[in-house]
Amino acid sequence: MVRLAMLGTGFIARFYTQTVQARRSADRVEIVYGRDPERTRIFAEQHGIARWTTDLTEAVQGAEVDAVVVALPNDLHEPAVMAAAAAGRAVLCTKPLGRSAQEAQRMLEAVERAGVFHAYLEDLVYPPKTQKALQSVGAGAIGDVLWVRSREAHPGPHSDWFWDRERSGGGAIIDMGCHCIEIARRFIGRDIRPVDVMCWADTLVHPIEAEDHAIGLVRYENGAIGQFEVSWAFRGGMDLRDEVAGTDGTIWLNHWLRTGVELFTATGQSDYVAEKAESETGWLFPVGDESSALGYTDMFADVFSALESGRPAQEDFYDGFVVNAIMDAAYRSAESRRWEAVDLPIWRGRSGVPRVGGHRDYDAAHILIKEEKLPDGTTRVILREKQTGRIIQRSV
Repeated sequence: MVRLAMLGTGFIARFYTQTVQARRSADRVEIVYGRDPERTRIFAEQHGIARWTTDLTEAVQGAEVDAVVVALPNDLHEPAVMAAAAAGRAVLCTKPLGRSAQEAQRMLEAVERAGVFHAYLEDLVYPPKTQKALQSVGAGAIGDVLWVRSREAHPGPHSDWFWDRERSGGGAIIDMGCHCIEIARRFIGRDIRPVDVMCWADTLVHPIEAEDHAIGLVRYENGAIGQFEVSWAFRGGMDLRDEVAGTDGTIWLNHWLRTGVELFTATGQSDYVAEKAESETGWLFPVGDESSALGYTDMFADVFSALESGRPAQEDFYDGFVVNAIMDAAYRSAESRRWEAVDLPIWRGRSGVPRVGGHRDYDAAHILIKEEKLPDGTTRVILREKQTGRIIQRSV
């Protein structure tokens, strides 16, 4: 059993609490912290939480608490993490870890100095479909991963602070690009160093200072590319898709707009449909188990098992720091319109890794470029002569 202090009473805190306490789980939120007394009291009543407080110190230092969950706006992550580390508490922080790599590095150093367990709550690497795809990649099913494209787009976030660049640290990149970047890292390899970033970002729709659209390319030391696409103005719900291209195969993942449940209603559905759903009539795509589909269930199961067994979490504050560093480079690139280096003063992965891909010999004199079956039943091979470099074709 893990006893939690939940810091926050907003959308993500509600998701976390419902997930932790679902299905007769022994894990419990023992105390909830919020800045608004009435809202915090109501949150506690709705979720059967025995205690609530507006005092951060009281929340993180309670003797009955095993771990602190930071589910607060981005500008409050650092003080909350510092308070938890000072109290010697295990700390779990929602994404992004910080508003910048500097903030994230300070948090990483604080928990490591305190010697406390830390986990980065990146839920979108935990959906069952994603975990299955990662297993396939790890088993070599698609060969070397060359390119990962991850897309998240929806009509915009739930709370006002997201839209305030000072409080959030940015716009769609820091809100959703963090998911896409870490998904790509998991497929390419978190021990492969991200080298530089090219990014376009703009504010096309909303009257805000932050970007509401962005596309970025993250180049890794082994030559692989991670691509992120994010939008706060996509209509029709939430679009969550990943594509993984390898030397020997491809994986496509569609997580949300095609959930496996399709419902048409002319009269409307009065209750909740799914996160970011924009309509209650017409074709709807409800979700059977939203917490599981978005990775929360498996994420907390992994994190709590790690905490209880004394092993590191799969995703920890170091991962959050690397993601922040990549996003910092993306923001610099959007301004400079050039490739910008990823500044990683702390790097714990490999160096000098071999380049992905590579050539395959066809015979002693030729390198294979392509092989395909033609309509007449013959097989055509495109070859490169090793000695001359000339490209030729043969039918076999």
